[in-house]
Amino acid sequence: MPTTRPPRTPRRATPARLAAALLAALLTLLGTALPAHAAAPAWPVLSQGAGGNDVASLQFLLRQRGQTLVAGGYFDAQTRSAVVSFQSANGLTADGVVGPDTWAALVVTVSPGDTQANAVRAVQFQLQKTGYDVPTDGVFAGATTTAVDDFKAGRQLTGGSTVGPTTWQYLLGAAAGSGVHGGYAFVVPKGAVSGGRDSLLQPHHDYPAADIPVAEWTDAFAVTSGTARQNGGASDACGYGLAIDGDDGVTYQYCHLNSRLVATGTRVTPGQLVAHTGNTGNTTGPHLHFGIFRGGVSVCPQQLLAALWDGTAPPSPQSLPTTGCFY
Repeated sequence: MPTTRPPRTPRRATPARLAAALLAALLTLLGTALPAHAAAPAWPVLSQGAGGNDVASLQFLLRQRGQTLVAGGYFDAQTRSAVVSFQSANGLTADGVVGPDTWAALVVTVSPGDTQANAVRAVQFQLQKTGYDVPTDGVFAGATTTAVDDFKAGRQLTGGSTVGPTTWQYLLGAAAGSGVHGGYAFVVPKGAVSGGRDSLLQPHHDYPAADIPVAEWTDAFAVTSGTARQNGGASDACGYGLAIDGDDGVTYQYCHLNSRLVATGTRVTPGQLVAHTGNTGNTTGPHLHFGIFRGGVSVCPQQLLAALWDGTAPPSPQSLPTTGCFY
């Protein structure tokens, strides 16, 4: 016959057991009521041959840390030498590759009013990468403070307007072009455009294009994602040129450049620093000639540029007109 077990005597609810139960219930409630904080993105890994805003930030941070080099947004041999020197001085593997350990040792905490201009410029290049319209003047104030506050608020980061190691990781790990322009970025800093928005709407001579009035050595950014292609030369009408064969099926042409920071075949992303404007080729003064070619035919870029200036959804390049923007 089966043995019948006597009924179990309930365990006595001691104060310790009650406290443990209450704590467990509270933790369960908090876990369901509060959203999990997203994990920080991975630090980028950079090596010789890379280009863009991450490289520019790297170069400015190296300068802040005492290295001597030109911050041009291209990871050249001089940049690699500076990286190796910094790694050696800080007990890191001196391989010239910038990964998590090197970034963690390299980043500099900055906040509004900070006098560490090179580190602030590094922050500003990261903000531009993610779609914010900020200068790269090394001054942590105004638009830079507002952009940092907005960036941190969107990622639930604490610490006010200070950019410390965690914020650096989010900035450097953020996807390029993740700002407000829907996969497109304005092609130069807005504050650098002489005449402001109205100058973008001026007709071009002879054929569809736009001449954006900016001084020499103004930063020029990739308007969208695609593959870069160097073209032109000092004696050509375009001067030193750079084309971006966009993932949207359209080609974007930059002319009269002083320097090109990405090689032919380089993948670029919206807002990435790709060139410096200039006065090369057939030109009557410094400016950025910006053209759009759809199926090899020039189309008017004015509507696209004006929308990006305004921070509104840009029109599809496939819808841009072929007339009405030249004389």
